[in-house]
Amino acid sequence: METILKILKEANDQIDYAAEKSLIDGGLIDSLELMEIITDLEDAFGIEIGMEEVTPENFNSVEAIAQLVTRLGGKA
Repeated sequence: METILKILKEANDQIDYAAEKSLIDGGLIDSLELMEIITDLEDAFGIEIGMEEVTPENFNSVEAIAQLVTRLGGKA
Protein backbone atom coordinates (compact mmCIF):
# COMPACT_ATOMS: atom_id res chain seq x y z
CA MET A 1 0.00 0.00 0.00
CA GLU A 2 2.91 2.36 0.71
CA THR A 3 4.21 1.97 -2.83
CA ILE A 4 0.78 2.74 -4.27
CA LEU A 5 0.46 5.85 -2.12
CA LYS A 6 3.92 7.01 -3.20
CA ILE A 7 3.00 6.55 -6.87
CA LEU A 8 -0.26 8.45 -6.40
CA LYS A 9 1.43 11.32 -4.56
CA GLU A 10 4.03 11.60 -7.33
CA ALA A 11 1.22 12.03 -9.86
CA ASN A 12 -0.71 14.55 -7.73
CA ASP A 13 0.26 15.43 -4.17
CA GLN A 14 -2.78 17.67 -3.57
CA ILE A 15 -5.20 14.80 -2.86
CA ASP A 16 -5.93 13.07 0.46
CA TYR A 17 -5.72 9.54 -0.94
CA ALA A 18 -6.46 7.87 2.40
CA ALA A 19 -9.89 9.52 2.58
CA GLU A 20 -10.85 9.86 -1.08
CA LYS A 21 -13.14 7.23 -2.64
CA SER A 22 -13.91 8.81 -6.03
CA LEU A 23 -10.58 9.71 -7.60
CA ILE A 24 -11.85 9.11 -11.13
CA ASP A 25 -15.59 9.69 -10.74
CA GLY A 26 -14.88 12.93 -8.88
CA GLY A 27 -12.47 14.16 -11.56
CA LEU A 28 -9.59 14.43 -9.10
CA ILE A 29 -7.20 12.51 -11.36
CA ASP A 30 -7.05 13.48 -15.02
CA SER A 31 -6.24 11.18 -17.92
CA LEU A 32 -2.55 12.11 -18.07
CA GLU A 33 -2.11 11.49 -14.35
CA LEU A 34 -3.94 8.18 -14.71
CA MET A 35 -1.63 7.04 -17.50
CA GLU A 36 1.39 7.99 -15.36
CA ILE A 37 -0.05 6.06 -12.42
CA ILE A 38 -0.72 2.98 -14.58
CA THR A 39 2.82 3.00 -15.99
CA ASP A 40 4.34 3.43 -12.53
CA LEU A 41 2.17 0.64 -11.07
CA GLU A 42 3.20 -1.71 -13.88
CA ASP A 43 6.88 -0.93 -13.31
CA ALA A 44 6.72 -1.11 -9.52
CA PHE A 45 4.76 -4.36 -9.30
CA GLY A 46 5.80 -6.18 -12.48
CA ILE A 47 2.24 -6.37 -13.76
CA GLU A 48 0.44 -5.43 -16.96
CA ILE A 49 -2.75 -3.41 -16.67
CA GLY A 50 -4.86 -3.98 -19.77
CA MET A 51 -7.20 -1.33 -21.10
CA GLU A 52 -10.17 -3.42 -19.95
CA GLU A 53 -8.93 -2.88 -16.36
CA VAL A 54 -8.86 0.92 -16.70
CA THR A 55 -12.25 1.60 -15.15
CA PRO A 56 -13.36 3.98 -12.42
CA GLU A 57 -14.12 1.01 -10.17
CA ASN A 58 -10.45 -0.05 -10.29
CA PHE A 59 -9.01 3.44 -9.74
CA ASN A 60 -11.47 5.37 -7.52
CA SER A 61 -9.56 4.64 -4.28
CA VAL A 62 -6.28 3.37 -2.93
CA GLU A 63 -8.06 0.22 -1.79
CA ALA A 64 -9.46 -0.42 -5.28
CA ILE A 65 -6.02 0.07 -6.83
CA ALA A 66 -4.48 -2.32 -4.27
CA GLN A 67 -7.12 -4.95 -5.10
CA LEU A 68 -6.39 -4.53 -8.81
CA VAL A 69 -2.63 -4.89 -8.28
CA THR A 70 -3.15 -8.00 -6.14
CA ARG A 71 -5.58 -9.53 -8.64
CA LEU A 72 -3.05 -9.01 -11.45
CA GLY A 73 -0.32 -10.79 -9.49
CA GLY A 74 1.46 -7.92 -7.76
CA LYS A 75 1.92 -7.57 -4.02
CA ALA A 76 0.23 -4.38 -2.86
